[in-house]
Amino acid sequence: MTDATVKLSDAQIRRRMLADFWYDFRRNKGAVAGLIVFAILVLVAIFAPLVAPHSPTLQYRDALLVPPVWSEGGQSAYLLGTDAVGRDIFSRLVFGARYSLFIGVVVVMIALTGGIILGLVAGYFGGWVDTIIMRVMDIVLAFPSLLLALVLVAILGPGLTNAMIAIAIVYQPHFARLTRAAVMGEKQREYVTAARLAGAGNLRLMVRTILPNCLAPLIVQATLSFSSAVLDAAALGFLGMGAQPPAPEWGTMLAEAREFILRAWWVVTFPGLAILISVLAINLMGDGLRDALDPKLKRS
Repeated sequence: MTDATVKLSDAQIRRRMLADFWYDFRRNKGAVAGLIVFAILVLVAIFAPLVAPHSPTLQYRDALLVPPVWSEGGQSAYLLGTDAVGRDIFSRLVFGARYSLFIGVVVVMIALTGGIILGLVAGYFGGWVDTIIMRVMDIVLAFPSLLLALVLVAILGPGLTNAMIAIAIVYQPHFARLTRAAVMGEKQREYVTAARLAGAGNLRLMVRTILPNCLAPLIVQATLSFSSAVLDAAALGFLGMGAQPPAPEWGTMLAEAREFILRAWWVVTFPGLAILISVLAINLMGDGLRDALDPKLKRS
């Protein structure tokens, strides 16, 4: 009976915490709008074959640079027009959402995992271990992120996989520094001392005791890094160092459309708007997460 009461109490506490989080999050109207746009982006990416009316790589040689359907000369079969080789822009944008989400997830997971490991080790052990790890992270942070990613991709070779690895390496110091700062603040608390006196080893103290209490700032940073990864991947694709044609990645679409910017505005405008809207939505969502997860920043 007592155990059931405790379990029920724990469930009620979790529900209350979730309700408080949603209350603080939805007070930020921009964050809610960002969440809605991001949810739409996820659904579009998942159901891309059903949403897109054409294959993203199929070329219609009789429909080169067709304008959007509402413009003079537009065709109902091509909602947002076609590019220079007759591919449907709307279909390419829809499938490009898959690339953007895939890039964001992979980059954040790699950077988050590596950053947490380095930050945990540096913050927990301190001393010369902390000094070496943090000086390496400072060296990485000393370079502009896009420039360093460009150099790494040039070394590894152009391609989407190498671009994601390069961007993840560039973002890793942000997670490492956040983790280190949180660990240094938590490791002196009473519950950590109690766990240590109870016989918990270093690994258990770091992973099971300290890390769960350091996740709030990392979640916010992961959200913001997600949008930055999408933006940097698009920039690398635009420079020819990221996804390679005919992949329907938004940055690559911009690169292919550069020479038609004056005579066919739609081939540049719509991929640019897709990048703008998705990055803005994720940043707004990250702002709401920050307000909801950090007590110091919660709105009064």
